[in-house]
Amino acid sequence: MANNKEYYGYTNDLSDTGLQKIAREVSDAVARGKSDKKVALAPNESADEVLNEHPTKNQPGDVSWDHKIALLKKADLLCRAASDKISQVNVDYTDEVQHVLVANSEGLYKKDKRTRGRFSVAAVASDGQEKQVGYEAPGAHKGFEFFESLDLDRLCKDVSETAVRMLTADYAPQGRMTVIIDSGFGGVIFHEACGHLLEASSVAKEATVMAGKLNQIIAASCVSAVDDGTLTHEWGSTNIDDEGILTRRNLLIDNGVLKSYLVDRLNGDRIGLKSTGSSRRQSYRFSPTSRMNNTFILPGQDSLAQMISDTEYGLYAKKMGGGSVNPATGEFNFSVTEGYLIKNGKIVSPIRGAVLIGRGDEILKKIDRVGNELKLAQGMCGAASGWVPVNVGQPAIRVQDLLVGGQKK
Repeated sequence: MANNKEYYGYTNDLSDTGLQKIAREVSDAVARGKSDKKVALAPNESADEVLNEHPTKNQPGDVSWDHKIALLKKADLLCRAASDKISQVNVDYTDEVQHVLVANSEGLYKKDKRTRGRFSVAAVASDGQEKQVGYEAPGAHKGFEFFESLDLDRLCKDVSETAVRMLTADYAPQGRMTVIIDSGFGGVIFHEACGHLLEASSVAKEATVMAGKLNQIIAASCVSAVDDGTLTHEWGSTNIDDEGILTRRNLLIDNGVLKSYLVDRLNGDRIGLKSTGSSRRQSYRFSPTSRMNNTFILPGQDSLAQMISDTEYGLYAKKMGGGSVNPATGEFNFSVTEGYLIKNGKIVSPIRGAVLIGRGDEILKKIDRVGNELKLAQGMCGAASGWVPVNVGQPAIRVQDLLVGGQKK
């Protein structure tokens, strides 16, 4: 780092000539920046010994393509067998083995091996005029044993039934109302509308509404949240981060109070905080920076059934889809792929086309109930350092006075 700027170069030529060439290029870039001030990063605790917390039983490369293709064909048949309204099925199989070496001028030299698998199923239901999609994509930090443990019958049935159910659903009502967001992928809102706001890369630039709010109340007292890169075999876990620091469990929010950011070494130096083991990147082609691992709201006291029965009128968002967020303001909108209308404490009908609209810093304070069953869901998060596997998650939560956008028939 020079003059509070980062200069980064990469190469896959590890010969003396290749390494000298990239070193000259980076040095020249620093010189062109006309900086006469060089800043060394403060020392951080590195991993003295890297233990593999995610042992693999069956390497994906040892499994034949025929065996893998058989899984895809089976899933396709199971989805189509669930209903004659299923018109299209898309099934993806992904396995990856990533070998990581982290070395620096302080003498750190650490290796890690990351083996992951993911299986996604999308089923399209059609009645000739309308189409609806059901989708699930479980994954884990495991070898082929992950695929062998999948309950394909249940997975494909759930995906297909969701698509068929939404095909005949009414359009969602519009306006402000109580919204219950289910566990698992419902946590994507917290990930996008809050998690990204806590990354040191944004905090250092003061490009987030969470900058300067450590030890301040940012959420309702029933809300606590963590980012934990140590969870065994979870999709977003690693043994070390991409700067060689051991990953850890970071308490982000404690009973509504902001306790920590997600910090990499460079941005930690800028804001005076040590690394939290949160530096990640897709590959050596990207400079590592602060990112999430497994980020989720911690369980509370209520059951989903209690929350529904205590809601006079509102929306039950069973499954969430994609959306967008402005990191600087926290403003977001997310689609609900499977929703239900609540009246007088009961689910009365499925609805479609709902969109949840709000601000991350506001929705955190509007949560008044937190469920007691935590579930995680898998996704890929894209940012400046590329795409990395992450878990989102939460128990079911109830949010008061949330704006719901719908569509009139």
